[in-house]
Amino acid sequence: MIEVKSLCFTIYSQPGLGKTSLAFTASKPLLLDFDKGAYRAVDRKDVVQVESWQDVASITAADVASYDTIIIDTVGKALDALAQDIIRTNSRLSHGGALSQQGWGQLGVRFSAFLKLLRGFGKDVILIAHMDEQKDGDAIKERLKISGGSKDLVLTDSDVIARISVLNRSRHLLFSPTDTAFGKDPAGIGEMPVPDASSPEYADCLANIIARIKEGLNALSEAQIARKSEVEWFREHLPKFTGAEHVNGVLARARAAGRDVVVMLHERAKALGLTHDKATDQYISQQKDAA
Repeated sequence: MIEVKSLCFTIYSQPGLGKTSLAFTASKPLLLDFDKGAYRAVDRKDVVQVESWQDVASITAADVASYDTIIIDTVGKALDALAQDIIRTNSRLSHGGALSQQGWGQLGVRFSAFLKLLRGFGKDVILIAHMDEQKDGDAIKERLKISGGSKDLVLTDSDVIARISVLNRSRHLLFSPTDTAFGKDPAGIGEMPVPDASSPEYADCLANIIARIKEGLNALSEAQIARKSEVEWFREHLPKFTGAEHVNGVLARARAAGRDVVVMLHERAKALGLTHDKATDQYISQQKDAA
């Protein structure tokens, strides 16, 4: 079983909807403030104000030992800082003060490695991003406000993507993707309201959401293992079946295992000269049926 121990969770929205404040409701958070806006957050927790990528490049497990969650605010500004560090250290990866194509490739490699490093410490990572509205005909598409091809890095490396939207005058986290907005919903949450910042439920809101997602993903893994075991059992034992009594004896078990297992059972029954009698919901021999 693959146990999900850490997540990379991207949250994006228009300005002023409380992305940073919500991120602080994760378990034991430390915020890396690239955007210099953490002072506006409600119930602010520990913050490191980042002036350049060098401030975080040498982060160690000991540095974050007392935290469960690392927040990057904003991921767009963090990528800008990393781009400037690449240009500073290797001028061949830039052209006219901007990253070259090779430079963008280096940006992707280094940023992904940084996220893997944080998750390797056993930490959840929250990426905060601003939203950019782009007009596409009559539709308004919601996009991450991240320069260049860096947006694809975030979309690829994130396990979960949710946007904060206002529905009926209250904030909601929307996980499902739409024609006009990004989303990643591996646990099938869909959408959920964000508690008011003054309510007791708000204090550990994101911590509970992340725990729920991990629980859902790990439960799915257990179910997948159980199903795989059933498929393997039928593949091993079906060739040994010699009559209707064997097939009928595992019919209910096959249905519980899934449609593909039922098909396997039916093919074996057919090879044994059996047909399915709908009236009794049993397999019978074709010779008996003809009689």
